[in-house]
Amino acid sequence: MSDSSTPPRQLHLNVNILHSGFVPSAWRLDDADPRAFIDVAHYVKVAKIAEAGKFDAVFLADNAAIVEQIDFRPITALEPTVLLACIAAATTHIGVIGTASTSYNEPYNIARRFATLDHVSHGRAGWNVVTTADLASARNFGLDATPDHGGRYARAGEFTEVVKALWDSWEDDAIIGDKQAGRFIDTAKVQPIAHRGIHFSVQGPLNLPRSVQGHPVLVQAGASGDGRELAARHAEAVFSASQSLEESQAYRRDLHTRAAAYGRGPQAVKVLAGLATVVGATEAEARQRRNQLIDLIPWRYSLTRLAGTLGVTPDRLKLDERLPDNLSLPANGNGNHTFFNATLALAQRHGHTVRELIYALTGGGGHRVIVGTPEQIADDIESWFRAGAADGFNLMPDALPSGLQDFVDGVVPILQRRGIFRHDYQGTTLREHLGLARPAGRRGVTASKVA
Repeated sequence: MSDSSTPPRQLHLNVNILHSGFVPSAWRLDDADPRAFIDVAHYVKVAKIAEAGKFDAVFLADNAAIVEQIDFRPITALEPTVLLACIAAATTHIGVIGTASTSYNEPYNIARRFATLDHVSHGRAGWNVVTTADLASARNFGLDATPDHGGRYARAGEFTEVVKALWDSWEDDAIIGDKQAGRFIDTAKVQPIAHRGIHFSVQGPLNLPRSVQGHPVLVQAGASGDGRELAARHAEAVFSASQSLEESQAYRRDLHTRAAAYGRGPQAVKVLAGLATVVGATEAEARQRRNQLIDLIPWRYSLTRLAGTLGVTPDRLKLDERLPDNLSLPANGNGNHTFFNATLALAQRHGHTVRELIYALTGGGGHRVIVGTPEQIADDIESWFRAGAADGFNLMPDALPSGLQDFVDGVVPILQRRGIFRHDYQGTTLREHLGLARPAGRRGVTASKVA
């Protein structure tokens, strides 16, 4: 029995600002602006709606290349940390989480960029740690092939260790600012990290102090064994892509078991399941909205996108047949494991034809989709939360900002009445929103060496 003095577990909600919305055709709606994907005012508007709904954070994905079919839909274009700084300036409480790849950056640049965002936002920043698997990105950085999966994650592990060491290279009380004595910084409390590893050599220290929340929240999104191990060691929140409650329960248990091996407790890592929503006053209205959006997507686009997720050529997919047998991980295991596994699991569970699978995915790329009334969506969210399948959700409304406004107006009040979601913010930092401890810092200890 839990201690009666322990506050009840609370749900966490982020919104993934996928430019015009989760559904590829969202930009074609009457009230949509086709240029919203490069308009900071669009992102600020979405963030303000999410903050009014008391969400934990907004999240921005990122790509190092054009990986979408730009003849049909908008792309992820604006650099996340610059955009998130604008969002932070226009808001007061909501967290700002951005993606940066460990494959095509350097630890010092990323440590400095996100520490800066944390200072600018007064402790609301988070870094989504990703490796990058597509060939187009590799070619933009002088490579003729994508680095192998294991190598990417080995680099990511060391990369993250170095970033954390840089964030902790200043002690909290290093700034003195004594005007009378003329002492500005206690230099004994600003130490180099002197890291010498397999992938990186970084002397340090960082050129700015720790922020109010110690350092930005570390987020990760990877379902492979290597991805889970990286998350278990470093992540404080994980974006997952599970198609069933049982699958998500198993994922969360496995992640907690792996984290325990590093001496971390079950509350150290929050699992935020990806969830796309289509909200309607009635279920029929929601389904009609979903179908209208899908009907605005050319079948050629949907087939090409699905084929890319599965690592096959589009000609292998027949709309009114099931997926080909014996599909294997894309690029001999060197592609994206997460969305391949989620898409295949959905198709196999329901016996979908390719056409049915495209409708079930709502034109998306592997995340679970709920189409229904606010009550139905709240029921589903509550059932996953109470069953321990997730600590919260990374929401992807069908269209932005309208789909998020529908969720905030319809679903959030139900979750609040049921006592599982906040009525107001209880803190000001992202760590406080997520119930995460503030890192203690290293007090001058150097980074561990890599043999």
